[in-house]
Amino acid sequence: MKHDFARPVPRATRPDAEVGNQIHLLKSASHLHATYQIRLLLFRAIQEGKTLVLNVRQQCEFYDDLSSLISENPAHIQIVRR
Repeated sequence: MKHDFARPVPRATRPDAEVGNQIHLLKSASHLHATYQIRLLLFRAIQEGKTLVLNVRQQCEFYDDLSSLISENPAHIQIVRR
């Protein structure tokens, strides 16, 4: 298969679980950025009228880009610390 690098291929991501109107993503990192995976799942949650639930470790720290994303979309993203 020949790949044309002038035309980027859209990527997709899958959540760890979907329960009712919630999309769950589990992360075990100690520091977390607003990764492509998080942004894409949040976009999907907004489009489908769902909530993205980020399950993170108790000690997980968010970088500014993720903190901004959370504050801009409080109705569509929820943080659960375990």
